[in-house]
Amino acid sequence: MAYSGEPILAEELLFKPRHSLIDQSLHSRLGATTTNGDGFGIGWYGEGDEPAIFKSVEPAWNDRNLREVAGQIRTSMLLAHIRASTGTPVQRSNCHPFRHGRWLWMHNGALRGFREVRRDLVTAIDPELFCDLEGSTDSETLFYLALTFGLTDDPLGAVARAVGFVEDVGRLRRVENPVQMTVATTDGKSLWVFRYSSERQSRSLFFSTRIADLRALHPEVDVLHRLGDQTRFVVSEPLRDLPGAWNEIPESCAGTVRAGADELVDFQPVSPG
Repeated sequence: MAYSGEPILAEELLFKPRHSLIDQSLHSRLGATTTNGDGFGIGWYGEGDEPAIFKSVEPAWNDRNLREVAGQIRTSMLLAHIRASTGTPVQRSNCHPFRHGRWLWMHNGALRGFREVRRDLVTAIDPELFCDLEGSTDSETLFYLALTFGLTDDPLGAVARAVGFVEDVGRLRRVENPVQMTVATTDGKSLWVFRYSSERQSRSLFFSTRIADLRALHPEVDVLHRLGDQTRFVVSEPLRDLPGAWNEIPESCAGTVRAGADELVDFQPVSPG
């Protein structure tokens, strides 16, 4: 889940919706796995120059510290992730979101054949960034490839080049359909999201309808009157069963969310040559 909007308590985002991310950690309806208990993480922007992160290898539904801090964190940008490992160890450094400077990144899906292509991918990371790589996941590797290909200056183009590079390596190593991803990344001001897979059968991803339009549709829903007009959610699964609230991001698309402007565009990998 990614939230962008007026400052709000994290508990309003993580715990209070009927199908909250915490509920989904036990009862995912659209995910590849029903239970996501291999750790969790949240990242948010507050008073400091860089975002804060809170991660644990505990299941999200069973972490009392998460509930404690969620009632005290007020933020205008929050990323939250529940993890089901695709093969790498259950450890804190492998929990999302990942951070570098002012940037946060999280990923659902997998880079297929990661064991076979890992060396090629990791050695392509900019040497100045390599020492900051902490964990062993394909997700963090994809983040550092995006940083290598210019994420901080050109997010859409950098992710296209990173994905194109992974597909190039996959073809070289005879890995079929190497990329399966939904991704969210932010610098604290804007949010970029991606839905793409090499076989064009990507994991689910939705964005929320404008709050003003939802208030007109559902004036009886109290929570809509507590959310600011700039509120935007991007989620793997809807947080509430509210008609008209959620819109599926089309296959092979990328979206940009920033104050006063949202945009969806086609997304295609670019071979970096």
